[in-house]
Amino acid sequence: MIEKHIVLEDIDPVILYGIGNDNLQMIKSLFPKLRIAARDNVMRLLGDEEEMAKAEESIEALRKHVLKYNSLHEEDIIDIVNGHKTKADAVKDVVVYNINGKPIKGRSANQQQLIDAFDKNDMIFAVGPAGTGKTYLSIALAVKALKEKAIRKIILSRPAVEAGEKLGFLPGDMKEKIDPYLQPLYDALEDMIPGVKLQDMMEKNVIQIAPLAFMRGRTLSDAVVILDEAQNTTTAQLRMFLTRMGTGTKMIITGDMTQIDLPKGQTSGLKEALKILPGIDSLAVINFEKKDIVRHKLVTKIVAAYESYDKERIAGKDSEQKEEMEQSGKKRKTIISKDINKNNESINKD
Repeated sequence: MIEKHIVLEDIDPVILYGIGNDNLQMIKSLFPKLRIAARDNVMRLLGDEEEMAKAEESIEALRKHVLKYNSLHEEDIIDIVNGHKTKADAVKDVVVYNINGKPIKGRSANQQQLIDAFDKNDMIFAVGPAGTGKTYLSIALAVKALKEKAIRKIILSRPAVEAGEKLGFLPGDMKEKIDPYLQPLYDALEDMIPGVKLQDMMEKNVIQIAPLAFMRGRTLSDAVVILDEAQNTTTAQLRMFLTRMGTGTKMIITGDMTQIDLPKGQTSGLKEALKILPGIDSLAVINFEKKDIVRHKLVTKIVAAYESYDKERIAGKDSEQKEEMEQSGKKRKTIISKDINKNNESINKD
């Protein structure tokens, strides 16, 4: 009789053990020659050596399943222990699974283009209207790379630009003032990584979320680095961010050019970058459109309405400017004509 301890790394053990330890009881029933106990993330096995080897192999396969799918059902346990594929294994083109086991995958042509570009490029600009899944899918790609150990950390950042409200008037210390700007990033991570595991990763700096200003002076290596809301960076800020890139790192820069909150007269760093950088090797630009919106169907209609309004407004301004130029031209002609007449009168008098 031998005893072994198995440490469940990279997963929330509660998912493997099941609600009320139902999954654990199922595992015990499949290995009747062993005594199996579990506490926190450690499983203790005692019993027959031959069955021990099979149990170790099966538990490792179950751990990998939980890591990939964020779920484990009794039928999955039976399939895995018997060496069969699970139902989840039959689903193709999935980036990662959320905490409820729902697959996250490309839902439009441009979303799939972003997924493909991530495999082939080191820097990607994902630009387009709200609700197209730019940030959410980018974080999913980062989580997948972390789970597959292709990188060592995920770094997420946003510029803390005041959109009509002043930071100084918000309650709390600096972290409490800035956190609301970063909340969309927390929301996406919480949807993909179990809470306990996410907290552990953040405490160990495996996942880092910070305002753009905190990136200065750093070299970001072996990571997926995502800059969200990049339309609100200045030229200097974006240039600083892009030059933080170290070895083994991929960067995704997302933004919506219709939602620039910079002070009037200040140029968006993203707008300039999209003029300067396309054409560089290993850099891709993905342009999302209204048809890629995956939020409520009303969001598509709202985006379309604002686009139509913006076009009409620009057309109106152009028309006004043309009319002003024509009026100005007429005034100049009148003034010139008057000056000529005055000169002629003066000559005639002389």
